[in-house]
Amino acid sequence: MNGEFEIKKILNNNVVIAVSENNNEVVLTGKGIGFNQKQGERLDESKVDKYFVLIDKHEQEQYKLLVPHVPESFIGMMNDTISLIGDKLDAELDEHIHVSLTDHLSFAIKRLRQGLDVKNPFLVETQTMYPKEYTIAEEVIQLINHKLDVALPDGEIGFVALHIHSAITNRSVGKLNKYSALISQLVKVIEESLRIEISRTGIDYLRLVRHLRHAIERSELNQPVEAHERLEKVLKEEYPVCYNLSWKLIKIMQKELRTNFPDAEAVYLTMHLQRLSPK
Repeated sequence: MNGEFEIKKILNNNVVIAVSENNNEVVLTGKGIGFNQKQGERLDESKVDKYFVLIDKHEQEQYKLLVPHVPESFIGMMNDTISLIGDKLDAELDEHIHVSLTDHLSFAIKRLRQGLDVKNPFLVETQTMYPKEYTIAEEVIQLINHKLDVALPDGEIGFVALHIHSAITNRSVGKLNKYSALISQLVKVIEESLRIEISRTGIDYLRLVRHLRHAIERSELNQPVEAHERLEKVLKEEYPVCYNLSWKLIKIMQKELRTNFPDAEAVYLTMHLQRLSPK
């Protein structure tokens, strides 16, 4: 969006409601964007170093409701934080991150100061599934801990990583959490069925989790998987335990996700399971 904006209302130094040149109401959020401004004045975007435009009406309303309950300095810090995330990823972030991540972190800090701690049971799965987002999330948490003199727990890194991934894929954080929980459940079924304990820091676990993640995404997008009938026959005969277990896992995923998985997924999953099974 280019051109000038007419300021309609100043919520604080970092958030203003404005009207664009095509007469659409938008929410502008950026460090110091409302400072020394008045209602009815025009704001030239070229004079603002970093700012974000919330165009979606639902996101606008959610953000307007959130702003009065969050310290002004925190809003400014979150603008810097979201700029950092965008720069690190070199990607355009979905605007919902301004609402979801600001709300999540402000509440997490409030809980921390009240002595309440929320555990993240899927931290390892999240780190394995989204390594790039996790690395950026680590930097975000370190930055916030330093600026606010707090000590957010490591579990928050996982939550922030999900918010980041949500903003670049337009998948809801709730759905991503569901994927992490599902993969955790599948790994436990594998360990129980094969009577093994999979090291969460080993390469086999990394490969397995990433394969399961891609299988889920292929199912969600209804992407085809190349069939290997001869290989399927060999695996079914040579490794019946792993082949049957692969179908057990697929049925769990189908039930939880309410999607279909092609038969060929069982072939690839069997090969992963065979690598894990006791020799």
